Amino acid sequence: MSEATRKFFKALERHGHERLLKKTNGTIRFDLERDHDVDHWFVEIRGGVVRVSQQNRAADTVIRSDDAFFDRMVRGEAKPHPAWLRNDITLKGQLRLVSLLERLFAPPPNARHPRIAARDRGRQG
Repeated sequence: MSEATRKFFKALERHGHERLLKKTNGTIRFDLERDHDVDHWFVEIRGGVVRVSQQNRAADTVIRSDDAFFDRMVRGEAKPHPAWLRNDITLKGQLRLVSLLERLFAPPPNARHPRIAARDRGRQG
């Protein structure tokens, strides 16, 4: 598995409580394919508390991707929902968890918060 993937899940686990997910309860299993093997990452969210393990167990939502594409999502180059619509990833279970999970992935490269972009435009004009 790639270093970017490992860092993403370790950061989720280290962060522990995610304010953006405080009203969320559910489990997501990521099945990341590489060569002829599959790495499993199990994410449990209970009231904003995020726990991560490498268990292959039943989950509310299962996301399957190749590890190279998942790395693109981790770096903010792709988002889960559009990737699912394009069949870059497959999904079984609750789509709402994927939508909520998008908040945890990195923003697109060179992205800026809308308030900062508006402030910068105001200074130019």
